[in-house]
Amino acid sequence: MKSHSHIAWVLLAILLIGFPAIAQALGGSFYVGFATRVLILALAASSLRLLVGELALVSFGHAAFFGTGAFVVAILSKELTAPVGLLPGTDSAWIAWPIAVMVSALLAVVIGMISLRTKGAYFIMITLAFAQMTFYLFESLKMYGGDEGINMAHRSRLGFGLDTSDNVTFYYVILATVLLANLFFLFLIRSPLGRVMKGIKENETRMQALGYRTYRYKLMVFAIAGAVAGLSGALLANQNSYASPNLFSWLQSGNLLIMVILGGSVNFWGGAVGAIVFCVLEELLPHLTGYWQMAMGVFVILVVMRAPEGLTGLRLRVRVPHAAQGRSSSEVGNG
Repeated sequence: MKSHSHIAWVLLAILLIGFPAIAQALGGSFYVGFATRVLILALAASSLRLLVGELALVSFGHAAFFGTGAFVVAILSKELTAPVGLLPGTDSAWIAWPIAVMVSALLAVVIGMISLRTKGAYFIMITLAFAQMTFYLFESLKMYGGDEGINMAHRSRLGFGLDTSDNVTFYYVILATVLLANLFFLFLIRSPLGRVMKGIKENETRMQALGYRTYRYKLMVFAIAGAVAGLSGALLANQNSYASPNLFSWLQSGNLLIMVILGGSVNFWGGAVGAIVFCVLEELLPHLTGYWQMAMGVFVILVVMRAPEGLTGLRLRVRVPHAAQGRSSSEVGNG
C-alpha cells in the first residue's frame, strides 16, 4: 500500500513540475494561468481548513484576510508608481509579501480576540460581520480606487534572475510557495501545538481543566491561518495585477468554505482537493449550462449527502469496508 502511495506522490510531482510544458504542448498559456490560480486558491482553502479541520472553527470571514493581503500588495505598488503620499511604495516581493502577511495576521488577531470568545453560529456570524466591515472599508477608499479596485503596474519583483512577469516563472514561484506553506502546515499539525489543537477540538473543557489556555492557542492558530490567507491574496493580486474589494465579499468567504467542504475538512489535503474541483467545475459548467451556479449547488449538496467527509473521504470509505471484509474472512478461517 505504501509503495502505491509513493508512486502516486512521484507522479503528482512530475505532473506539477512538468505542467507548463504540457500546457504549451496543448497550445495555450491559459492552462498555466489557470493552474496558477488553482494553486493560489488551494493555499487559501488550506489555511481555512486548518481552522475548520483542526479546531472545528467554521469561519465565514476568511475573505477578510485574503482581501487584505491582496490590497496591501496593490497599495504598496500604487504608492511606488502613483503615490498618494500615505505610505512608502515598493515593488519588491521580499518586502511587500511579508508586509501583506503581517498585516493580515494582525487583522486576524484583532478579529480573533473578539470572535473566539463565541462559539457555533455566533462565531460564524461575527466573522462574517467583520469580513463585510472590511469589504465596505476598502470599497470606500476612493484614493485607492474605491469599488473599482487597484491596478498594479507590474508584478512584485523577486530578483535573482527570476522574471515574475513571465507566466511560467510565476507558476513555479507559486508552486514553491504553496509547497513550503503546506510543509509548514504539516509541521504545525505534527508539533505539540497540533496535539493541543486536536485536544481542543475533541474536548476544550477537558483541555482547560488540564491547565491549557485554550483561548490563546486558538488565537495563535487563527492568526496563522489569517497570515497564510493574506499571503494567498497577495499572490492572487500579483497574478491579476489587480486587487478588487470583491475579494472581501461574503461570496469569497463562501467559496473558500465550499472548497473545504468539497475536499473534506478532516483530510490534510482537503482544502487543496476542494479548490481544484471547485475551480475546474467553475470553468467547465458555464460552457455546459447557463444555470451553472445551480448545477454547482446540486453537486455540493450531493457531496455533502453522499460523502460527508468530503471527496478525500471517499477513498477511506472504500478502503475501510475492504479491510473489514478481510478481517472477517480471516476470523472465519481461524474458526
